[in-house]
Amino acid sequence: MTTLLEMKDKMIKFCSGYELYIRMAFKFLVALVLLLMINAHIGYMERISSFPIAMLLALVCCLLPQNGTLCIAAAVILLDMYALSLEAALITFIVFAVVYLIYFRFAPSDGIAAALTPICFRLHIPFIMPIGSGLLRPAYSVVSVICGTVLYYFLDGIEQNASTLNSAAEEGGAATSKFSVSIGQLTSNKEMYLTAAVFLLTALVVYLIRRMAIENAWTIAIIAGILIQFFGLIAGYLVFSISGKTIELLLGSLVSLLIGFVIEFFAMNLDYARTERVQFEDDDYYYYVKAVPKKMVASSEKTVKHFGNTASMGKRIDRKSLAEEMDIDENLFQ
Repeated sequence: MTTLLEMKDKMIKFCSGYELYIRMAFKFLVALVLLLMINAHIGYMERISSFPIAMLLALVCCLLPQNGTLCIAAAVILLDMYALSLEAALITFIVFAVVYLIYFRFAPSDGIAAALTPICFRLHIPFIMPIGSGLLRPAYSVVSVICGTVLYYFLDGIEQNASTLNSAAEEGGAATSKFSVSIGQLTSNKEMYLTAAVFLLTALVVYLIRRMAIENAWTIAIIAGILIQFFGLIAGYLVFSISGKTIELLLGSLVSLLIGFVIEFFAMNLDYARTERVQFEDDDYYYYVKAVPKKMVASSEKTVKHFGNTASMGKRIDRKSLAEEMDIDENLFQ
């Protein structure tokens, strides 16, 4: 444990010293991964679906505020949808407009969560997002996670029905049929509504538990969040007859549990064995305070080594002898 705490302290000092560059690098990495995933799954416009273009856009994103990544990703998606079908692009634009209105109304400063949610879905660990939101952010920040969830399922449905939209466009099919296919990704996707509802409940429960004045509140919140998601989604899969998700849910929950404990270690690593209770008063109130210290590594004592002749250290200096040796007036030392 001491080694881990020492590593944590070194990482915190390093990050605090290079915070600006680390933020830029993190935004670049998130933007690059997001754009590469967009190109891999819905990259229907070949001109913008290349690695050099993704690198260039990611470099631009690292210089912009975090919401700039969302705007650039949305523009790329709209161009891809236009290459697939004009009707799909129009429905996507409407979905983006509604999601952005909700997002900027409730959680305008949580753009990174909205960008990370689709990435975590592709990595099969989306369950960490509502837990991380409940641990690190206010209760309303779960809105950004819900927005990211809706966008992921909508775009995933478009990808799965891309051949239908393409064939309808090539055969000159009616616009209404393409509209219905695009809108159906929102109206008939039961798994999306189930996941969004479970994520909302999980984030709120985690937020409420981690704010309680109880020992190991964060640990209890993480475990409770994982259990709510696991059993909530399992029950929903049974009700809606969704199959083939159990193994992915189990493995994703275990990985998310470990990530949750890593977040706790860096953000709220408390030493409950040294809890102190303090009482004091002023003219109006009497206070009962419970103080729980963080786990810290004791700072090592510094030893000063002296080299050379140290025999005269600590002895009183004879001013007269020193003045004679230096051939100066003794009164200068006064």
